[in-house]
Amino acid sequence: MKEQYFQDTTFSKSELPAKGEYENCIFNHCNFAESNLSEYKFINCQFNGCNLSLTKLIGTAFQDVAFQDCKMLGLRFDTCQELGLSFSFDGCQLDHSSFYKIKIKKTLFKNSQLKEVDFAETDLTSAVFENCNLSQAIFDHSILEKADFRSSYNYSIDPEANRIKHARFSLLGVSGLLDKYEVNIEQ
Repeated sequence: MKEQYFQDTTFSKSELPAKGEYENCIFNHCNFAESNLSEYKFINCQFNGCNLSLTKLIGTAFQDVAFQDCKMLGLRFDTCQELGLSFSFDGCQLDHSSFYKIKIKKTLFKNSQLKEVDFAETDLTSAVFENCNLSQAIFDHSILEKADFRSSYNYSIDPEANRIKHARFSLLGVSGLLDKYEVNIEQ
């Protein structure tokens, strides 16, 4: 069966679209929860207010994709096609998702909830975490060089187990770098 190709198309409140390649497409308030988007290709697409929770992403291609106000619980981005992988998140819920061992340099996470997200061994060089809740997010042997955490909160990052050279933190957030020492910091 031949894959379908869609370009410059807007999908609103639709269910799972046909398997294929989507370029410059917009998805508004679509419910793809618990669907299978494996082997789909999304290039220069926008997802607005969509629910993608627990969706399978095996071999899925995301190239220059923007997610805004999306519910994306438990997604395994580590199973996506790694070649050209690039996306941004604004106002999204990404709790329990995994970015394990992938390269997502310069990724923007803005106003998003990232509780218990797995960033172990992830290359987040120059990534920006703007006003994000990183409660119990896992950073282990992660590359966080030049990453910006200044406005984010609830993170716990071990400087000895991660590469953090030139990363940016706020004075209030520095305590998240000292968690393993179990020290009390008071104002």
